[in-house]
Amino acid sequence: MRVMEFKMERPGLLTVGQKITVTEGVLPSNYYYTIDPSLAMSGNFPFRERMLAREGVVLDIEEKERGFYVTAQFEDA
Repeated sequence: MRVMEFKMERPGLLTVGQKITVTEGVLPSNYYYTIDPSLAMSGNFPFRERMLAREGVVLDIEEKERGFYVTAQFEDA
C-alpha cells in the first residue's frame, strides 16, 4: 500500500471513498502525479520513488491554510 497527498485548488471536485486514476508526469529528475482529469496534483518524487499503480481511492480531504489536500491510497506493485 502507498498513501500519497495531492493538492486540490477547489472544494467539491472529489469525495472520500471515490475511486481515482492518476497520470504520471516526468521532469528532468522527478516524477509527479495528477488525479484525472486534472483535479489535483502531487508533489515531486525522485525516480527511485516512482509509483507503479495508476488506480486508487480517496481516503481524506482536508482544508488547510494553503488549499485543499487529498489523501489517496494505492495498491503499489
